[in-house]
Order: sequence, then C-alpha cells, then structure tokens
Amino acid sequence: MIVAMKKVAVIMESKDAPSAIKALALQGLLHVEHAQPPKGKDLSLLRDDAALLNQGLEILSETKNLASLRVLSEQKLPVDWKATVLRIIDLQKRIDRLSEYSKELSKRIYDWQLWGDFDPEIIRELSGKGIYVKLFAVPLKEVKNIPASVTVEKVTVKNGFVYCALISREKIEAPFKEIELPKMSLGKMKERLSEDMRVAFGLKEEIRRGLCYRQGLLESKNKLDKEIEFLEVLSGSGESSGLTFLSGYAPADAEQALIRLAKKEKWGILISDLAEEDNPPTLIRNPKWVNLITPVYKLMEVVPGYRELDVSPIFLLFLSLFFGMIIGDAGYGAVYFTLTFLAKRKLAGKVKDKTVFFLFYLFSSCAMMWGLLSGTVFGQQWYVAKGFKALAPALNDTKFLMAFCFLLGAVQLSLAHGWQALKKIPSLTALADIGFICLIWLGFLLSKMFILGDAFPIIGKWLAWAGVTLIIFFVNPQKNFFKSIGAGLGTLALNAIGNFGDIVSYIRLFAVGLAGVAVADSVNTLAATAAGNIIAQTLILFIGHSINIILGPMSVLVHGIRLNVLEFSLLHGNVTWSGVAYKPLKE
Repeated sequence: MIVAMKKVAVIMESKDAPSAIKALALQGLLHVEHAQPPKGKDLSLLRDDAALLNQGLEILSETKNLASLRVLSEQKLPVDWKATVLRIIDLQKRIDRLSEYSKELSKRIYDWQLWGDFDPEIIRELSGKGIYVKLFAVPLKEVKNIPASVTVEKVTVKNGFVYCALISREKIEAPFKEIELPKMSLGKMKERLSEDMRVAFGLKEEIRRGLCYRQGLLESKNKLDKEIEFLEVLSGSGESSGLTFLSGYAPADAEQALIRLAKKEKWGILISDLAEEDNPPTLIRNPKWVNLITPVYKLMEVVPGYRELDVSPIFLLFLSLFFGMIIGDAGYGAVYFTLTFLAKRKLAGKVKDKTVFFLFYLFSSCAMMWGLLSGTVFGQQWYVAKGFKALAPALNDTKFLMAFCFLLGAVQLSLAHGWQALKKIPSLTALADIGFICLIWLGFLLSKMFILGDAFPIIGKWLAWAGVTLIIFFVNPQKNFFKSIGAGLGTLALNAIGNFGDIVSYIRLFAVGLAGVAVADSVNTLAATAAGNIIAQTLILFIGHSINIILGPMSVLVHGIRLNVLEFSLLHGNVTWSGVAYKPLKE
C-alpha cells in the first residue's frame, strides 16, 4: 500500500544548517523539496567531478566483460582517483581515434585492392621528368577513343569500367573520371592498419589493467554523490534573516521521531497535512510476497502517483500467470529455475537485495506448472507421442484457451474498476465504475460471440443497459442535469469500443504461447531429421531451444507487462505511473 505522507518544514539558525542537514541525513526520514534551484561554484565543481568519474566508470563497465577474473579480483585503491580516471578517458579517446582512422584506412585498402600494390611517390617523381601517369576509370566503350599518343595500361575491368593508367609525354587531359593518387602504397596502408590495430590492442589492455581500481572508483563516486546531495540540500534551502529552513515530506508514522529530533537539536518544526496542490513522493510498503514485484517496477522505472492505487498485488499475481502462459513449457521453466539458482549462489555475497531471484523462482514455477498442465516439456509433440498425457487437456483446446484469455481480461479489468469504485465511495461517481464493469463483461460476451461463435446470452442485454445508464448519469454528476448526461455520453463514446478491444487484446497470451510451442516442436522435428548424427542433433536441439528460451522472457516483457501497465493500470485503473519515488536524505 502507498504510505500516507506529511509535509514537514524545519527551521534553524543559518550557522547550524550544515550540522542540521547531517543530523537529518543520519535519521533518514525527510524527502527534501528544494526551496530554490541548488546552485553554487562548489556544487558545479563537484558535479563536473561526478560527470568525469561516471565517464571513467562507464568505460570500465564496457571493458569488464572482456577482463580476466584475476584482474577483477585484484582490487586496489587509486592514489588519485581523478588522475586515474583522466588516464582511462585519454586511453579511450585514443582508441576511438584509432578505430575511426582504421575504418577509413580499411575502406581505402578495399578501394585500392584492384589497382595492386604500387608506390605513388614514383609516379609523382616521373611527372618531374616529363613522363605523366594518371589513373582513370574509363567506360568500356570509350577506351577506343583514347588518342594513340597516349599509352593505356589496363589494370582491371569492373562494372562496365576499365580501370587503367594513361601514360604520355604530354600532360594528360581526358573527359573521364580521374582517380586521385593515394598518399601511400597499398602495402604501407596494410602495414599502417596492422600497426594501428596493435597499438589499439595495447591501449585496451591498459584499460583492462585499470579495472583493478573499479571498486575504489565506485567508493569515490558514492562519497562524491553524498557530497553533492549535501550541497544541493544546503544551497537549495530557504534563507531569511539569519534563519534557514528545509521543507519536504516524511511518512506520517515518522512524525514523532522528527519532533524528538527537533527538540534535541533545538530546531523549529512544522508538520502538517498535505494540501491539494502538494506533490508528495510515493513510498510503498507491502508484505514480503507482494514486494516480489519491485524488480519489475525498477526495470520499467515506474512509480505510481501518491494519490493513485498501489496495484502491486494484482500486478504480481497476473504477471506470474502471464509468464506461465507465454512460456508455457515445463522444460523451459526448469531451465529458468536452474539458472536462477546458479546465479543466486554465485552472486549471493555481492547482491544485497535478493528479491529478483525469488521473483524468478516464482515465474519459473508458474512456467513449469503450466507446462505440466498443458503437457509441454521442451515441446509438445514428442511428449504426447511417448504416451505422456497433459494434466489439464482442456488447455490444449484452442477455443477453451481463447475463452480463458478473454475471461482473464474481464476479471483483471473488473478488479481495476472495482478498486476505483471502493476508493470513490461514498461519491456517486463510484456507480460509473460499476457501469464500466458491466460493459467489460458485455465485451467478454461479445468477444466470445464474434471470435468463438458462441451464442449471445440474454444477460448481455441487461449488462449493456445497466452499463450505459450508470455511466451516462454518474460518470460526472452535476447540478445541471443536461451537462451530466452530456459528460456521460462523451465518456461512453470514448470508452465503449475500447472496452471490447481491451478484452480482445488478452488473446495475445494465447497467440504468443502457441508460437513458443510451435517453435519448440519445429526444433524437435528438425533434430529428428538428423537421426543417426548425435552431434548434429545435439547442436540443433541446443541452439533451437536456447533461442526460444531467450526470446520467452522478451515476449513477457512486451506482452505480459504491457497488459498490466497499459490495459489494466493506465486505461482502467487510472494509474498514470507519474509518481516520484520517496528518497529521503540519508547517510
């Protein structure tokens, strides 16, 4: 749930402001709201240092995967972090310049390959002795028109052009495309390219050796970030007549702790309820099982607004089910589970928050469960051919599964409007959300009728009348009866067809899941054609299923998360994800 916030203002003498900020940081409760834009010479210098440090760390991060474990394990503290970072940045700039030049040189080598290896300096020397040599690309049919006084040395013919050298005792003027002489011979170009690659390799090796300072640089970055945060709070605070004030937000249950601190430090403090124009940060506290969804929020970088609904429980439950349906394979689920277990063991000492591992344990379990229910283990055809049976054969019935997808959509979207209605009670506008629920189930019945060919039941008519009536009269009740109806009709026109489309969009769960099973079966069939060749079969199975295993979570990101974030949260739950995360000033 989203924690209630209070607005806080703390007043102290200006000379005590630095120590007050440190005391508040030690307590770690106040989310500071700047009274003015933080600025100052010292702050600008620190921000420049932070940008420099981040640039160096980014270069090291890109190099990290290419480094040996020995280099990564031998961590040292840099004597001077700035000198170390400047050296790393300079090395990277040299590498980038060499890379650009090497690309250009490679292009020149390619262009001059057809001319062969010659020394352009000799040609320049000949012109000083009255022998003129020029290179041309001459159309094939125009070669015969070259004057007899000019010697033509053909090098090659390509794309209808003769690449040739024209030699004469007189200066040559020809109406053809002249090829400008290179600055160096082809052989020297290749030597230069080889030398540049050798130098670039040495520079990269030096950056790799700099990885031993990465941990020390990260510590320097953390210290620098804290200094910047401190100065931002100090320079962003309000000041008047020798007094400094800080304002911000804190959880309502932290009120007494802040008052005790203010008494101890002899500050003035004002804690008040939020006004309508306030924009407080969002702090979410949920049971441990609901907090499993936190890594998904971090991945998407979304936070619900303070006055919006916390949809975390429903988001987690439905996303887990969607993961199971989209992956839909017990074998793939077992692979995800095993990979998560191995990653947790390897990174257990390095990762403080292990929530992401337990989230993937949950997702993997859902995929295994759905795979066993539908009889899918690294594909479905071989499983059935061997005499194994699905625990729930209905999940392989196309019509049933499509209807189940529509049902999931109707249930989830109804929960969104039901939650909105509870939030609005005792306002009459809650009845409009009941009307939307009626239209959602009407959309469910219409989906089954149009797509699955089912008969339209009589209850559908009652749902239509009830939904339309409740929305028209209660979506925006006003004293003016006709204005209320006008607002209701406008809302109905915008949302009636949309509800049907939102229900139908849940069919993507069936389509993407079916595609995954089809790919797995195709891989197995292809491997069967290589019977007798164990190596070929193993490669086909490994590569084919690996691709499917990699693409599976990507499909969940695209389709499963979209249904939760867009259809459920935004369009029906009115969660705009426009919140600001609660980040208290903290040591």
